[in-house]
Amino acid sequence: MSALHIKKGATKHSAYNLRPTFSDVQEKHTLAVLVENEPGVLARVIGLFAGRGYNIESLTVAEVDHTGHLSRITIVTTGTPQVIEQIKAQLGRIVPVHEVYDLTVDGPSVERELAMFKVVGDGEKRVEALRLADIFRASVVDSTLGSFVFEITGAPEKIDAFADLMRPLGLTEVARTGVAALLRGE
Repeated sequence: MSALHIKKGATKHSAYNLRPTFSDVQEKHTLAVLVENEPGVLARVIGLFAGRGYNIESLTVAEVDHTGHLSRITIVTTGTPQVIEQIKAQLGRIVPVHEVYDLTVDGPSVERELAMFKVVGDGEKRVEALRLADIFRASVVDSTLGSFVFEITGAPEKIDAFADLMRPLGLTEVARTGVAALLRGE
């Protein structure tokens, strides 16, 4: 009697197909979660991420319907497609959650972020910082003899690019709001 020679994951139709059916590609997704505006809801949503070891790259929360007492939580997270699906399913099971939207999948969306940058410097560095701020359409919201505070609004990539250019000019402090996003169109 001869030994069975079964190759691991030999075909898609094999009973011994041991190939993984999941992807290990990390994707960034923007999730919008409509929740009841009540104490403890944000803690429950964040607890879901923390308890399962999921990372939150950006988080914004605000009440969007005063009469209906609804808040919108916008979360930017990274994970495999299976992890993202699991996050959405688990978010949907939390009692005060009304809707979970994956803006990355649902269609084209608009993402914006507000940031403030404190740049300390003098002489040519000050002049260069003002030039770059003008190019990026950043506003000067505070100015002293030794520093500027710039305010900039735009896509997260624009904010990152501005920060990279300001670092050598004396960037000392950054405050960012996190991503706010809406689906485009109707």
